[in-house]
Amino acid sequence: MEKLANSLESIVERIGHIAMWSNGLLVLIIILQVILRYVFHHGLVALEELEWHLYAVGIMTGASYAMVKDVHIRVDLVHSRLSNKTRAIFEIFGILFLLLPFLCVIFHHSLDFVHEAWRLSERSPSPMGLPFRWIIKSFIPFGFGLMILVAMAKLTKLFLLLRRP
Repeated sequence: MEKLANSLESIVERIGHIAMWSNGLLVLIIILQVILRYVFHHGLVALEELEWHLYAVGIMTGASYAMVKDVHIRVDLVHSRLSNKTRAIFEIFGILFLLLPFLCVIFHHSLDFVHEAWRLSERSPSPMGLPFRWIIKSFIPFGFGLMILVAMAKLTKLFLLLRRP
């Protein structure tokens, strides 16, 4: 079971490393857009929308990557004073009763949203905007699906931790 949990986390970690490149590209596009707007007095709607798309990719995949690396926000005031087993119990409770229900609801409701975008071959409402808006909307269930995988891997590891003497 631990090997499966490690494999799931490894997959999410690799996806996170690939998605990190979107942040570098985002910075370059922002610099280009600033130069175009303030030096040449001509910004591009497509670049502005691309900024939002790349930002969404970074956030949707970055959240699951942060969960794998255990660098997400946590209130450490109480957490740091607890024993490892007590921490594991709190983590299991949080994942089972707070995180997973939230992730599953968002994932479930995003499927119809994305399906409709694909069905309509949705594009930007702006005449100079980007086509294929359905691609970026697909990152919603993708990102939440990755977070569900990480949550399941974390649960597996926490249950194994509790079983150890």
